[in-house]
Amino acid sequence: MPVPIPRQRAIPAAEGGQAHAAPPYDTAASTGTTGSGSTGTTGSTDNSHTQKNSNGSGGPSAGTGPGTGTGTGTGTGTGTGTGGNSGALTLLVIEDDPTGSLSLPALLDSAGKPIRIRTARNLTEAERLLTDDVHCILLDLALAGPGAAEADEDELTALGHVLRLAPRHAVLALTANDDSEAGAEAVRVGAQDYLFREELDGRLLSRAIRYAVERKRADVAQRQLSESRLRAQENARLERGLLPTPLLDGSPLRFAARYRPGRSRALLGGDFYDTVRTPDGSVHVMIGDVCGHGPDEAALGVELRIAWRALTFAGLCGDELLSTLQKVLEHERADEEIFATLCTVDIAPDGRRAGLCLAGHPSPLIAREGRLAELLPYEDGGPALGLLPRARWPRRQVELGGTWSLMLYTDGLIEGRIGQGNQRLGQEGMVEMVRRQIAAGLQGDELLEAAVNEVRDLNGGDLTDDVAVLLLDRTPGGR
Repeated sequence: MPVPIPRQRAIPAAEGGQAHAAPPYDTAASTGTTGSGSTGTTGSTDNSHTQKNSNGSGGPSAGTGPGTGTGTGTGTGTGTGTGGNSGALTLLVIEDDPTGSLSLPALLDSAGKPIRIRTARNLTEAERLLTDDVHCILLDLALAGPGAAEADEDELTALGHVLRLAPRHAVLALTANDDSEAGAEAVRVGAQDYLFREELDGRLLSRAIRYAVERKRADVAQRQLSESRLRAQENARLERGLLPTPLLDGSPLRFAARYRPGRSRALLGGDFYDTVRTPDGSVHVMIGDVCGHGPDEAALGVELRIAWRALTFAGLCGDELLSTLQKVLEHERADEEIFATLCTVDIAPDGRRAGLCLAGHPSPLIAREGRLAELLPYEDGGPALGLLPRARWPRRQVELGGTWSLMLYTDGLIEGRIGQGNQRLGQEGMVEMVRRQIAAGLQGDELLEAAVNEVRDLNGGDLTDDVAVLLLDRTPGGR
């Protein structure tokens, strides 16, 4: 069982000895450094920007935040107050100015809430203060990078370190007034914006922080969307490449297929099919269904289809072929409970006879000239692949006739509901539906499209199961 990871607490800047700390909650009892009669600053900023020499000596201090409270005592007194809000923005300032010339004004977000401020004097301290509640980083580009002498230091080295350290945070670059090129280069490298040190004021900085945070969120969302689209395109190309290409060159039979996976936005499901013509002129067709609807089942279906094609070209058929496919399934499945149904038909070169094998799969439907469509015999079928280790699958000889249409399908076509109740279409309902569509003159692709659409309409919407339907036609012109 995974061990839960404790949530990291926000480390106040004061712990580093460099700046005052903001309370982590809206109301808190804080350890203060204010003297007698001071105004508390429990909710606004982590440091009073004009009091860089605050050291707990007991001198009076004026808070800059909107919080109200009282503090008493000298040295390390205690005080209570109410201030900032849990939704307030937090700014991490990374600068090392020995002259203390950087003085930030009071900052408010768009809702009028005070923006909390933390200050780090170097990148090591910044890494410690960079907790999840920090929204934006204000980085002085003059700051030296880690472990490098200033003389040899590229002014963007520190920025590169911060961007690597905080890839999900908005970053503002701070530069001198006469160095706009450095600011523009910082934006090109990855900062959301740049500001001039000598032109900072509360309104400008507050707006820049809000803009940087929102732009970063938009950039992250756009990148995630682009990555999602790329993955979807790659998956679509992969799945499209895994769909079968019928090999019927030289055969008079016409082939049509419809495939609709049950998974949302997928191109490939657990259903699989294929058809090939072997050198002796026989046409072999197969359709199957791996239990389940996920990508693992889809992958297993592709493996079984490829294995079936290879074994068919090797001359196997009937029980010998299905027994070998069962071994493939047993070795490739992720779980022993996974099984697959299968229907194989091998049609003689003259097109009038066929061998039929069923492994727990619905029997094909045949429509002969001058006769109503009906199911082929299915009494002698064997179990689904993967259920019984030493199962047998007898091959039954069937007469097709001179002109016919043979439809193979998966159970997704017959297990859809009829209306609002729990009644299923079933094989009998499917046969009646196809008879009606054939009587209306539909054939080939139009027949399959109409069948799939009507089943979906009867179900009251998209089917939850994969659906695969194949149609082989032998016309009067066939040999």
